[in-house]
Amino acid sequence: MMSSDSPILRMSGVSKAFGGTQALDDVSFEVRRGEVHALLGENGAGKSTLMKIIIGLYRADAGKMTFDGKDIEVRSPAEALSVGISMIHQELNPEPYLTVAENIFLKREHTYGKSPFLNKNLTNQHTQEILDSFDFKVNPKSEMHTLTVAQMQMIEIIRAVSCNARLIIMDEPTSSLDVEETNRLFRTIKDLKAKGVSIIYISHRMEEIFQICDRVSVFRDGRYIATRDIDDVTRDDLILLMVGRQLTNIYPKVTVPIGDEIFRVQGLCGKGFQDISFSVRAGEILGFSGLVGSGRSETMRAVFGLDKYTSGKIYFKGKELKKMKPRNAIKMGMSMVTEDRKLYGLMLNRPIFENISLASLPEREPGVLINRKREQRVVEEVSKNLTVKASNLEADAFSLSGGNQQKVVLCKWILTEPRLLILDEPTRGVDVGAKAEIHRLMCEFAEKGMAILLISSELPEVMGMSDRILVYHEGRINHELTRNDILSGKETQETILNYAFGEVKTA
Repeated sequence: MMSSDSPILRMSGVSKAFGGTQALDDVSFEVRRGEVHALLGENGAGKSTLMKIIIGLYRADAGKMTFDGKDIEVRSPAEALSVGISMIHQELNPEPYLTVAENIFLKREHTYGKSPFLNKNLTNQHTQEILDSFDFKVNPKSEMHTLTVAQMQMIEIIRAVSCNARLIIMDEPTSSLDVEETNRLFRTIKDLKAKGVSIIYISHRMEEIFQICDRVSVFRDGRYIATRDIDDVTRDDLILLMVGRQLTNIYPKVTVPIGDEIFRVQGLCGKGFQDISFSVRAGEILGFSGLVGSGRSETMRAVFGLDKYTSGKIYFKGKELKKMKPRNAIKMGMSMVTEDRKLYGLMLNRPIFENISLASLPEREPGVLINRKREQRVVEEVSKNLTVKASNLEADAFSLSGGNQQKVVLCKWILTEPRLLILDEPTRGVDVGAKAEIHRLMCEFAEKGMAILLISSELPEVMGMSDRILVYHEGRINHELTRNDILSGKETQETILNYAFGEVKTA
């Protein structure tokens, strides 16, 4: 019998190249039985590539994989599942027009005995039992496209856990979850660990690594750097291993002159939000906090014209706007980085340079023909400023890591030179080095007089970067606080969470 310290998974000398880009270079990595093993590294470090080799999406150019004491070569995710390995991907890819139950039991369908006919009643019944065990309130018969991003994320997690795998890979599993949902996931992870299940946990949220993991391995530029017991390292130690340099300030907020009002909404109502009123001024970063589904993103989608609102007024630079549409918003000087970059932010099967230049083309290239040299020059400059890691800008956006895809979306909107920039989860799935760069850029934009609306599920980000914060609860603004309230200690993460859960501040 193998000990609990013996590895259930060992990868030895693994290499993988895509064209001229060496994604993995002689990497070795192992996971013990019943441990939660964190895997850290900047975007493009090779983490996701190694995981896709483990589950059979990619084939390694060199190296060996040993699972449960046997040398194996996994050729497909189905084969990985058959040996006991499942993965929750960072980029959600559900079957949108199948139900929750059908997604959870996809390729494991219940039938009537040995017949080929599906037993939907039994599938729905088993799904309800699984959902109840997670205390997750979703109808098994609901189609996936009707769910929020956070709900789809939880379904992906539930599906992976329900496969009874012995090794579960979790790639940014909490990127769309609020505090309550994250705690539910952590309880599940502890239960799995107690049952001897091993978990590879990939996350850019440092506080989660120290809360849930036993050991941590670090990759950098496609190479294995080190493995440490979590009790033997600090946050600064891990950042130094990841980026090879000290990062002194991830939230470099500076005080800038606040100018005239740029944008205002009054009594805005729509699906998921009611009676929303706020304004933002030139140079100001206005943060929005609250639980996932509290109405923050829904408000911003209506403001930008992606969704309709039922009542209320919107003003941009003093002028009332009606019948909002994204095209008109962009022309007026508004830009929005949406929460779901895959669905709304990118054309995954088009080149990176086309994705970056798309939104600004009508202004930069008003004629019939596009000046490709000028377009590529502008794109190269902005992609260099945001350190987009790609083999070349002609490659499809699909080939990028999740964090680099997010940078491409940011590049696209920066080129439109907006007066109002809406950032909905701008650092979701982005490594610590890229976070610092994005935050630095936000400060630069504010210094130039841009107004910024920042929506984030990461409280340290909202608190560290905002001049004011509005806290949502069940579709309404429950509380407003200032940067001085935070710096003075009057307001803390705990008090902001209390407002998000519905507590009303008394005088």
